[in-house]
Amino acid sequence: MVSEDTIVAISTPPGRGGLGVVRLSGDRALEITTSLVKFPKLPLDTQRATLGIFSELASGRALDQVVVTCFRQPHSYTAEDVVEISCHGAPVILRYLVECCLERGARAAEPGEFTLRAFLNGRIDLTQAEAIRDLIESQTLYQARVAAQQLEGSVSTRLQPHKQVLLDLIARLEAGIDFAEDDVAVIEWQEILARLDRSRADLQKLVEGYKYGRIVREGLTLAIVGRPNVGKSSLFNSLLNEERAIVTPLPGTTRDLVAETANVGGIPLRFVDTAGVREALDEVEKIGVERTFRAIADSDLRLLVVDASEPWTEENTLLLQRLRPLGALLVALNKSDLPPCVSLVELEGMVQADLDAGVSPSQVVHTSALTGAGIHELKEKILETAAPARDLGLEGEFITNLRHQQLIQDSLQGLTKARQAAVERLPHEMLLLDLYDALRPLDLITGATYADDVLDIIFKTFCVGK
Repeated sequence: MVSEDTIVAISTPPGRGGLGVVRLSGDRALEITTSLVKFPKLPLDTQRATLGIFSELASGRALDQVVVTCFRQPHSYTAEDVVEISCHGAPVILRYLVECCLERGARAAEPGEFTLRAFLNGRIDLTQAEAIRDLIESQTLYQARVAAQQLEGSVSTRLQPHKQVLLDLIARLEAGIDFAEDDVAVIEWQEILARLDRSRADLQKLVEGYKYGRIVREGLTLAIVGRPNVGKSSLFNSLLNEERAIVTPLPGTTRDLVAETANVGGIPLRFVDTAGVREALDEVEKIGVERTFRAIADSDLRLLVVDASEPWTEENTLLLQRLRPLGALLVALNKSDLPPCVSLVELEGMVQADLDAGVSPSQVVHTSALTGAGIHELKEKILETAAPARDLGLEGEFITNLRHQQLIQDSLQGLTKARQAAVERLPHEMLLLDLYDALRPLDLITGATYADDVLDIIFKTFCVGK
């Protein structure tokens, strides 16, 4: 693809800073730049930084010293001529530079248009384009590492062997149909089944790994719940390793939601400290309890905090019963530095007596917010409970994108139908339809075939200048 217009945008975040970058891409990028910036000599060296002076158009007075880097096609981010102009990060200078480029014939870039051109020009595939967005939005080094691997093409590399299997089967079956009179060798049914089974098993592993991949990409929300004065806020501070919530010996100190995000095992984990659950004593506390239950419902995981130094109460049982149907649940027996009144065996007995499905020992942790005992174990249990598939190993062994997961599931449906057709020895023409149904979703992931609406969904989430 060769674009007829040249696009321009500020590629650095809004605000003031030491540096700001204006990027141009298109066949007139170099022409527009040299008309605005004075250089010691021309032409500019490719892929080298050159110092220049950017001046006001009307008066010719110097506004800023700039550093210009020129990349000639196809050796650039978009595979077109690209120029990056680095100025001092004054918003007024950056805006004026863009306006000058527009006056010289450039067009303001749409969100994600630089990356879209890189895709349309064959520089990257769709999975790599989506990984660029994930890399920009990453909050932890682990997220960045996963996105970087996908940017290098790990998803496409993982899917390519399965696409090749399908293409080979399709080609051999098509040849057998088209040249039946020439006695072209047709693949045996057992070999077809063996190939389909291998692909199905591997793609199913990718689909199952999405549960963890989604958590890696989007993070988790954990609601810390319990009766007043059981140490929820102290535990909240210990998990964050900072004094974020107010802690006093008085019950009911926390009356509103307090939320903070921390890096736990490379996963952005949003902890929500909630108001103590009890019969509200006033209108303010009643509102706090209502917000608590809304936060509980909206969370990925719930942490019930129990005071292990006090006897197990009916209020704990009722709260446990209310939490259990909502999904993943952990129980922290807090204040374990004090003489215990609740043993793990007693807790399990109470749970089994009151619930059809009790809390297993692996979901109960002894903690002490005062001494820090059990905090590391609690963080591990949080990840194990919310993301049981995180033992997959290498970052390339799972997918993080919902679009990819849904399309792989569509491919698996096609493979399942193809396998059934092979088992029943249906005509090859029927089997081919199912094989094409399995191939098309994989093409939609990597971009071998695509529709405009798919591209709009993907690239409209990018920022301007990328």
